[in-house]
Amino acid sequence: MNLIDVKNLTKRFPMGKGEFTALKNINITIGKGEFVGLIGPSGSGKTTLLNILGSLDVPSDGEAIVLGNSIGALSAKQSAMLRKESLGFIFQSYNLLQVHTVYENVEFPLLLLKLPAAERKMMVMEALAWVGLTDKAKSKPPQLSGGECQRVAIARAMVKRPSLVLADEPTANLDAANSHNILKTMEALNRDLNTTFVFATHDEKVIGYLRRKIFLLDGRIDKDEVVEHS
Repeated sequence: MNLIDVKNLTKRFPMGKGEFTALKNINITIGKGEFVGLIGPSGSGKTTLLNILGSLDVPSDGEAIVLGNSIGALSAKQSAMLRKESLGFIFQSYNLLQVHTVYENVEFPLLLLKLPAAERKMMVMEALAWVGLTDKAKSKPPQLSGGECQRVAIARAMVKRPSLVLADEPTANLDAANSHNILKTMEALNRDLNTTFVFATHDEKVIGYLRRKIFLLDGRIDKDEVVEHS
């Protein structure tokens, strides 16, 4: 079964007295364990599509089925449950809670799942080990570098072992060295845990790591290609 199945998806937004069509008749399938990017310039529709896949928005027409759920048919409560239980998000701005420790930031998604404290601790420390930050557990975001903050964000996204991680320009605020470290970390998590990663990006550094590239242009799929890595 496909993890993601998008059928004839169109997304329109009100604009003045008319409307703007951000996505036009999109059809894609994404299977488990893929490492795929939605690639395109600003305004191509990649972030809009990522938001729909993450149940943060809904199609105007057509269908987006994610983990067996038709996004447009979910109630607000069902959408929140899908995000809480099965999806991980990584954003370019980190979105960390500045007054809380690294441990507390990573633990936050587990609090929503109401897991026992001992189980939470084991899962948080495991996630911090994945990103090489066990020694920073008691630090707070203002004490960290940009690269470390993004690694915390990855740990937070991965701590519940989601089936799908959606990453919107995750390296936009990082230098080249940190970008490659972040991407190698996500590549390893994809390989070791078989987690599906879907990126929205126009960053050449990210594009170089992808195993499948879906190019969007003016709201349409322009090209969809699989990359063979040695």
